[in-house]
Amino acid sequence: MSDITVGRIVKETCIAIWDQLSTLHVPFPPTDEQQESIKEGFWRKWKFPSCVGCIDGKHIRIRNPDHSGSMFRNYKHFFSTVLQGVAGPDYKFITIDTGGYGKESDGGVFYNSRLHRRLENNELGNKRLTTLPGSNIKVPCVLLGDEAYPLKTYLMRPFPASQLGPSHTIFNKRLSQARQVIECAFGIISAKWRVLQKGIEVEPNFVDDIVKCVCLLHNIIIDKEGEQQPMSIPQQSETSTTTARFASLGENRGVTTAYVIRDKFAAYFCEHQANT
Repeated sequence: MSDITVGRIVKETCIAIWDQLSTLHVPFPPTDEQQESIKEGFWRKWKFPSCVGCIDGKHIRIRNPDHSGSMFRNYKHFFSTVLQGVAGPDYKFITIDTGGYGKESDGGVFYNSRLHRRLENNELGNKRLTTLPGSNIKVPCVLLGDEAYPLKTYLMRPFPASQLGPSHTIFNKRLSQARQVIECAFGIISAKWRVLQKGIEVEPNFVDDIVKCVCLLHNIIIDKEGEQQPMSIPQQSETSTTTARFASLGENRGVTTAYVIRDKFAAYFCEHQANT
């Protein structure tokens, strides 16, 4: 068979797998029962309560598309699209967005994603309050991100190094520990699917189909065989884009409330160290 025929078959297969199985193995938004299970898992395994996922971006190496200029050239000087993933406590992907331009930061990819739009419009119930275990402190369910992401009522990021008091240090440590799940999820798919280890020689839309299929197959394996052991954590050059320019991007909306929520988590961790 010719390369064109093989490519067409692979593309059609990836699309068919996603269309038939994604609602079973990457259901989004999760049901209330599924969300409770995710929260319980983060608390039990990672000691971070009211967490419904950890978010990060991964560069997917590609050839430079024709007539694309510098859109796909990232800060490490190779061409890529960005996979944005949100992982649960068992390394499964809760939701993904594909097709981010390599030149964008993780924060920029997030702002252009469907996930961001749905969160900003409160389409995912992200304003509902939960009570932190063993306390009467109420906070919304949150995602966890690194410094590349904005601080939002639904998205916690670390305290800046210039603000590190004892409670802030504890908060940052808890957040960093929990965020291993998305780094490990990326590590697992990179080690298991060799197509992600080198530049994918197809056009960007086809790359998206391949990446979505890989993430779906990753979830299917966990659903069928149980939690996978992390094979490796990806190197920084493959998983994160530059953060300094976007550290405070978008923190003008609800920022005061977001700071209060982060302070509540920090105070809770400091007060309940012996029990968590």
